[in-house]
Amino acid sequence: MNTEHYDDIIIGGGKAGKTLAPALVAVGRKTALVERSLKMIGGGCVNIACIPTKMMVASAEVAHIVRHSATYGVNTSAPTVDLAAVIQRKRSVVEASRAVNLHSLETTLGHDLIIGTARFVAPKTIEVATVEDSTRHLTAERVFINTGTRPLIPSIPGLKEFGFLTSESILELEQLPEHLIVLGSGYIGLEFAQMFRRFGSRVTVVGQRGQILSSQDPDIALAAQALLERDGVEFLLNAKVLWVDREASPLENRAGQDTILQIQVPDREITLQGSHLLVAVGRAPTTDTLNLAAAGVAMNAGSFILVNDRLETNVPGIWALGDINGGPQYTHVALDDYRIVKANLIDGGNRSTSDRLVPSCLFIDPELAHVGLTETEARQQGYDIRVARLDASAIPRAKTLSQLGGLLKAIVDAKTDRLLGCSLLCHAAGEMISMVQMVMQAQRMS
Repeated sequence: MNTEHYDDIIIGGGKAGKTLAPALVAVGRKTALVERSLKMIGGGCVNIACIPTKMMVASAEVAHIVRHSATYGVNTSAPTVDLAAVIQRKRSVVEASRAVNLHSLETTLGHDLIIGTARFVAPKTIEVATVEDSTRHLTAERVFINTGTRPLIPSIPGLKEFGFLTSESILELEQLPEHLIVLGSGYIGLEFAQMFRRFGSRVTVVGQRGQILSSQDPDIALAAQALLERDGVEFLLNAKVLWVDREASPLENRAGQDTILQIQVPDREITLQGSHLLVAVGRAPTTDTLNLAAAGVAMNAGSFILVNDRLETNVPGIWALGDINGGPQYTHVALDDYRIVKANLIDGGNRSTSDRLVPSCLFIDPELAHVGLTETEARQQGYDIRVARLDASAIPRAKTLSQLGGLLKAIVDAKTDRLLGCSLLCHAAGEMISMVQMVMQAQRMS
């Protein structure tokens, strides 16, 4: 087999990889980018995460506003949601975004954009099984791994045998569920829960812990739960799914089978029945196909690649960028990973992940945005703190929008008066949190 030699190989065309490739080519590096599928060009954000889900969230918000238009003095008839049309709208934008990304990479890389599945056969040597059923053998001085994550599927008896939806497959569902059961009470599960409730489905969220959004403070989590319950989302918490089964639907007007969940709650077992089951308990790293053992690349217990604060693995000349390295799973983090690598390898800088503040946003309505430490984390780290709270109902802008639910919370270091963290559960929180982040960054520099 002929071996093709490169200066750099990037495995995965997500945010970090697709941005790094042109930067390397621009400084004269012979670069190959390997992406497993044309349908994933541009990465998860473009194809299966940020863009498609937020488009569907927007459609659900429109349905909600129309349904409650009388609140604003506007009388309309009840909305009818055409889920197939919602999905088609989503597809059109995703396909256009993917095409832009593909054109950019083809223009930059030409035939060095390789569509296929890569696996290591030596520390800096990979074998690619291409979609044309050929095999290519590539070596490089440096390798950048950017293969991302996929839905995590828990080991529950009957789950794989009887079928389920994931955060990816539900994006192609063109028929509205009668009763959607959401397994998982984190960011992914809650976004889909409110979305489908507003589309018109009955929705039940099953959470393993006693609190939704386990990374948030209890008061913020309870406030978010109250908002979702006001929309009609049902919650079953402190719940362990014992097994999953299927049986014929009892409803005369619906063919097919219902999903049956046998669930252990603290004081009893209950049976929950729904038309569709969404598994949204987290994301698993896409490392299983890489044969990392051949490269000697170390992973943690969860199979995420271990890196230092410069995103270097334990093997010199191999980096891991984006979700695959076990950091916060956000597109803006993957973009900053690219910035760090570019600064250190191209621009002669010395950047690391150690000092970055990472904002996040849960795109329910109203949004929940966060940056920095929670109250719980601040106390655990030994800070003497002051806590400021404000109900969203006290904000005049919220009153004009009839967005009275929510809670704003700031954590301040009592000794230095510096802001340690902030959670905003309110209208436009995703935009506001960037201002808080800038204040915190400025305080660090002063």
